[in-house]
Amino acid sequence: MFVKRAVISDIHSNLEAFEAVLKDIESQGITEIFCLGDLVGYGPNPVECIDIMRKLNGVCLLGNHDQASLFDPEGFNTSAEQAIFWTRAQLENPRLANANERWDFLNELPRMFRDDDFLFVHGSPRNPLNEYVFQDDIYNDRKMERLFALIPLCCFQGHTHVPGIFTEDREFYRPDNLTNGRYTLGNSKIMVNVGSVGQPRDGDNKACYVVIEDRTISYRRVAYPLEKTVEKILAIEKLDNYLGLRLRDGK
Repeated sequence: MFVKRAVISDIHSNLEAFEAVLKDIESQGITEIFCLGDLVGYGPNPVECIDIMRKLNGVCLLGNHDQASLFDPEGFNTSAEQAIFWTRAQLENPRLANANERWDFLNELPRMFRDDDFLFVHGSPRNPLNEYVFQDDIYNDRKMERLFALIPLCCFQGHTHVPGIFTEDREFYRPDNLTNGRYTLGNSKIMVNVGSVGQPRDGDNKACYVVIEDRTISYRRVAYPLEKTVEKILAIEKLDNYLGLRLRDGK
């Protein structure tokens, strides 16, 4: 297998959550980080989050909000679309140093990464950027068969902001269904949604990510000063207040 790694996703310009998670990762002696995309969108600190990610050791993938900031948002709801246009304005600020380097960084992000039996995507192995895999999809045999056919052994993904493990025999395990939030890999294929750093949506407002060590996958939840993030969002006229308020409930 490989060395101990952290897998994070869906930071969404939430600097406070990102910094708290990185501090937790550092406390475990982990130096290699895989990010599954969506550095930007929704939150108030896109520039700072991109700059931090650029300096980390590991791999960063392209998320659908990252792509939308480069091009035009398609299929986004109104508040998400407005956040993308606001994000783009921040990244295009002529007074911002190294602006081109940030655009180049986003533009060069890959859509997927494979390391032996491990596949890393933002959405799904079939559509790495945009396809959602929800808990109820365990009842959709056709969809699950096609997804698992593309997985070597384990696929790490984000996008839904809801953490959990999908098994090849159509089970879904939330982190709180697992003993101490841990799952040991066997010979059967799984999909691992790592949850969201910056905008959790499983009813727990703490940032979420996973750690891979040997054949064990561990979920971790990290508290952060979310009221600080909420206040920032509420103070920005072009960001929907809801994007901040929902952080309190983790939904």
